[in-house]
Amino acid sequence: MHLEHAILGFLIYQSFTGYELKRLFDQSIRHFWPADQSQIYKTLSKLAEKGNASVEVIHQEDRPSRKVYHITDKGTKAFMDWVGRTPAVEVFREPFLIQIFFSGLLSDEDTLRILEAKSDELGKTIKHLTALGKDDAIDKESHEAPPRDQFFWYLTLDHGLWMMQAAQDWLEDTVCRIRNKEYALGPRVLPPPKRKRSKDERGGPSQDSQNDEQDE
Repeated sequence: MHLEHAILGFLIYQSFTGYELKRLFDQSIRHFWPADQSQIYKTLSKLAEKGNASVEVIHQEDRPSRKVYHITDKGTKAFMDWVGRTPAVEVFREPFLIQIFFSGLLSDEDTLRILEAKSDELGKTIKHLTALGKDDAIDKESHEAPPRDQFFWYLTLDHGLWMMQAAQDWLEDTVCRIRNKEYALGPRVLPPPKRKRSKDERGGPSQDSQNDEQDE
């Protein structure tokens, strides 16, 4: 259902063909909800069957006919009902953590190889997401959407960067702990680090600095 809702959300802004939607997915929400071309076309057909979208066939002389999808009133209502709901708690599954759970059966060298490979992979993803934000790739397909809408679009990119960076920080810390053979100390759970956003990240003065200015 989530792919249906994502497509309906895009169609609220304007009508698209399946090809255009694929490009839009790749340039905006692929970092948290990827979809291939066949999934998009299949979902568009379902939306049309349900009456949540209508199809306009535009004939072209030198090219195949274009199918442009428009959201219907029923589709708009279905989307707005869904987007306003309190989200259900998702079941968390991470295959990589199964590997970590049983890594006591591996040598330190093999475990470190896995961890460092994962860290490199995350590093590449972080660079990609950072470049996506700097290049304003999402804005290229914004079609002059309201700034407030675009603000929320970029919050998803912000979330991805925070999550990826936290995971990479954990990996780097874990590599150090294994190299130091901390497993000899027995099992223990470390408190999570508290990361505060800097002034530059927030784009404004911190609360502490504001309080200092008021004290002065």
